[in-house]
Amino acid sequence: MVFSSATFLIVFLPITIALYYLFGVAITKSTVVKNFILLIASLVFYAWGEPVYIILMMISICFNFFIGKDIDQSKRMNNRAKAKMLFIAAIIFNIGVLGFFKYSNFLIDNITNITGLGIRPLNLPLPVGISFYTFQILSYIIDLYNGNIRAQRRFLSFALYVSLFPQLIAGPIVKYKDIADQLVYRKEDLSSFSKGVNRFVFGLSKKLILANTLGSVYASVQEAGADNMSMLTAWVGIICYTLQIYFDFSGYSDMAIGLGGMFGFNFCENFNYPYIAMSITDFWRRWHMSLSSWFRDYVYIPLGGNRCKVPRVILNLLIVWLLTGFWHGASWNFLLWGLYYGILLILEKYLLAGLINKMPKPLRWIITIICVMVGWVLFSAPSLSEAFSYIGAMFGYAVSFADSFGAFILFTNLVLIIIGSICATPVYAFLSGIFKGEKFSKIMAVVTPVLFILCIVFMISETYNPFLYFRF
Repeated sequence: MVFSSATFLIVFLPITIALYYLFGVAITKSTVVKNFILLIASLVFYAWGEPVYIILMMISICFNFFIGKDIDQSKRMNNRAKAKMLFIAAIIFNIGVLGFFKYSNFLIDNITNITGLGIRPLNLPLPVGISFYTFQILSYIIDLYNGNIRAQRRFLSFALYVSLFPQLIAGPIVKYKDIADQLVYRKEDLSSFSKGVNRFVFGLSKKLILANTLGSVYASVQEAGADNMSMLTAWVGIICYTLQIYFDFSGYSDMAIGLGGMFGFNFCENFNYPYIAMSITDFWRRWHMSLSSWFRDYVYIPLGGNRCKVPRVILNLLIVWLLTGFWHGASWNFLLWGLYYGILLILEKYLLAGLINKMPKPLRWIITIICVMVGWVLFSAPSLSEAFSYIGAMFGYAVSFADSFGAFILFTNLVLIIIGSICATPVYAFLSGIFKGEKFSKIMAVVTPVLFILCIVFMISETYNPFLYFRF
């Protein structure tokens, strides 16, 4: 089940809201009842598309709940050896489960290619959202071991933290310490619910109106093949994909944050207009912020961060970015994508910082966005060879500078690209600053229903409706 489906919008969400507010808020006013309703709804949501892997999720929940209590108890009894042993066991279990389902085929394929042993791949379907909820569990276990939090004593609350449906499948990655109090107590009111609805509809609009339409353009470019495309076609295609992945993923995050608001939760922001960044460093402070902060807190800083000598800092950065790339997918494309950004960030930090700061801002932005688009080629291409062919076409190694196909997709989608480019900037914040207070609320009261109706129209009429980050 996805947020942009009729089943979710017309059946699942209205029923969940009705049960939550009727039994959890109006009748019982009990957080336990509210959490129970959301837990059952979350398990139904996940099992709708992954009925088998709900068992895997429940095993992970049970294992980490009980081992977390044991770690906490061992630390309180000053039994550090036992706490460390349990901590290592929890890390091995969680990374082992993620590695088995996500990376076993990649490992087997490469062993076969190197040795020629002919080992058959397992071909296990990837459990949707396993990368996201595993990282949430790991944040709980690591913070617990480091003494930053206390163990959650209520199984219901811990199970809800792991499985909460708004951010279960594609984030944002919510750290336990940021949501612990909300699992015990949260207040729902009309203002929060209204803001949640507005945020959800805006995210849905990003997804259905912009991301899907732009994505269909890039899909048609990919079908043409990099070896046969013109330079113009290559650039139009990657511009569309650059906008698509932003509106797809930030749209999902907006919907998740909006849904959280409807049920009294306050989730962290995941995007801050990354395409206005003036450097790659700035870009990664704005893109998928929950993942960046996770790797910073639980990998980069424990490795020593930037407190070490320069060679060690460079090694730390390379480790983090190789892991970031590998987290996104089990292929050499993602590893190279992570290494690509690691190298760019190292160059910015140690060699190019002075030069970049002296450049005019428009030039800094152009260089940054071109580097980002090259990265998206590595990210989206089916293989490294196709990625290199596509990049070659972008920079002149193409059959021609322009062709009729490139001209056609440019002129037929020019308005869409312009609208998408404008919407990727802080235009909403700008407008809310101009139309303040009650006036802006009245405007939103009109805009939100109109956007929702448009979303329904697009949902019914379009067949292209993937969520790109579901495969991670």
